[in-house]
Amino acid sequence: MAIAFTFPGQGSQAVGMGKALAETFPEARAVFDEVDDALGEKLSSVMFEGPEETLTLTANAQPALMAVSLAVMRVLEAKGFSLKDKVSYVAGHSLGEYSALCAAGTFSLADTARLLRIRGNAMQRAVPVGEGAMAAIIGLEHVDVQKVCTEASAGGVCQIANDNGGGQIVISGLKPAVEMAAKLATDLGAKRAIMLPVSAPFHSALMAPAAEAMRAALADVKMNDPVVPLVANVRAGPVTDAGEIASLLVAQVTGQVRWRETIEWFAANGVTSLYEIGSGKVLTGLARRISKDMTGTAVGTAEEIEAALATL
Repeated sequence: MAIAFTFPGQGSQAVGMGKALAETFPEARAVFDEVDDALGEKLSSVMFEGPEETLTLTANAQPALMAVSLAVMRVLEAKGFSLKDKVSYVAGHSLGEYSALCAAGTFSLADTARLLRIRGNAMQRAVPVGEGAMAAIIGLEHVDVQKVCTEASAGGVCQIANDNGGGQIVISGLKPAVEMAAKLATDLGAKRAIMLPVSAPFHSALMAPAAEAMRAALADVKMNDPVVPLVANVRAGPVTDAGEIASLLVAQVTGQVRWRETIEWFAANGVTSLYEIGSGKVLTGLARRISKDMTGTAVGTAEEIEAALATL
């Protein structure tokens, strides 16, 4: 009957996120203020008021989503909740891994905000706009998507970026190669192959310059071992050593987010309840599709916080 906390990634952002939390809970307001101070700008204003195109920029969306997740965590803690005492594992989808680690005490809040700003900027700079692409392949097995990526990579980098489960796999790489893979996937029987409106080919080898930027940034930051194990994206297994976590965070920039395998690992290791901490319900939906025995609960509003506290 173990519990895991999961933390959402890019795509879960929405204008207005965190605003009601900030107005209701001083602990949440303090998180947004600290993130603003760490970045030297009013990111909270963009989160609460928009415009959407500014919030969606990778360098803004990443620290913004983390801020909402940590605001929820601080409210839970203010009401007597203890991650260490109640939760067996944490995991986060891509940037959500940083939120998970901040919640588990590996990074300070200010350092997490700065790391995600560096990560967002480095990812954006790694590939000129328009050269890379990502596509969602719906309804093919992992082995078949791997096959089409291998075939398409004759035309340049093309690889699996996110194995999200429930028949959804995202591929990433050079635009012509990704377009070729999408066509091959359709020919192989994929229900759909959808080019995604993203600004860079995340989680592909083309992100190597961003990986090096994160290696340098992480070397400069104080890291503690997490108070509960992190089930890491690129391993789909638990890790507790801060030094090892730093290496995995670097690998994650160019590596595959193994989310389906992460949820399967949870199911195989006694986790029955997942709580998605922060903005949106994307991970809760994915978990239900991956494991029928897993209960998923989104925790992002005052009402959801109260409901979660009643069950935790």
